[in-house]
Amino acid sequence: MNILKTVKKIPGGLMIVPLLLGCLVNTFFPQVFTYFDGTFTFHLWKGGAMPILAAFLFCNGTTINFKEAGVTVYKGVVLTATKVITGMVCGLAISAIFGEAGIFGVAPIAVIAAFANSNGGIYAALAGEYGNATDVGAVSILAINDGPFFTMLALGAVGYAVPINTLIGCVIPILVGVILGNLDPEIRDFCLPGASMLIPFFAFPLGAGLTLSSFLVAGAPGIMLGILCTLVTGTVGFLIYKLLKMDVPALGAAIGTTAGNAAATPAALAAAGVISTQVSDIATAQVSAAIIVTAILCPIFVTFLVKKSH
Repeated sequence: MNILKTVKKIPGGLMIVPLLLGCLVNTFFPQVFTYFDGTFTFHLWKGGAMPILAAFLFCNGTTINFKEAGVTVYKGVVLTATKVITGMVCGLAISAIFGEAGIFGVAPIAVIAAFANSNGGIYAALAGEYGNATDVGAVSILAINDGPFFTMLALGAVGYAVPINTLIGCVIPILVGVILGNLDPEIRDFCLPGASMLIPFFAFPLGAGLTLSSFLVAGAPGIMLGILCTLVTGTVGFLIYKLLKMDVPALGAAIGTTAGNAAATPAALAAAGVISTQVSDIATAQVSAAIIVTAILCPIFVTFLVKKSH
């Protein structure tokens, strides 16, 4: 049975499929988790999302290679800064104008989580098709925007009570990973599988904290979030690349996606006490919808821009 191959064909499948399975189990058989409370079964599929997510962030950090050629680092920094700053500005603007409730049912936390975190796999695939080795290599720098750090930074800027120890604690696993991965390439190679292998293991327990009603609430707002993510962050990336006279400006739009692990950000913020569980559940469902929508729209948008440039 080609289970893994089938899952990978789905946009953000390694994150979305286990998350939906966890949601289904929690919706129809919630007593299963109660029965196994305190056991390995409970911690693996219900209560273990945060430790596994922390291990994922560490492994991801080891893949960030600062010894790459200068052009690769330059492109990676430009793309990462564009994606993160655009996401933070959009989320902060919505928060300042409309408050925590957001606009059209989309909360600022969902906007920042979806807009500021890009799907490295889709970017690498598009860069490989339309760019060169320096474009593909930039994905190692793009990994910096994984995790809740920048989202917490943005929320703290608009007055949310984000404890400094929580903020620092979110970035330490990544920084330690970056340092060790650059000091010893063998550590990077050893941890590389964890950058993808651990995703389903924290996705399922995240889904086990949701119910199907959470996704019904996401509905149209979640789809709209995905469309706006591609159009807004993708267009800004394209314009920045065009302004800097990059060889393939259209590749700037390849950041117009939402990474699969972005769905974990609201839960991490709720666990830290920054936002409520209710806001976290809605935001998780909306970001999950945005992951799928952007994975479909972004390649189409980039291909359109490439053809238009020619």
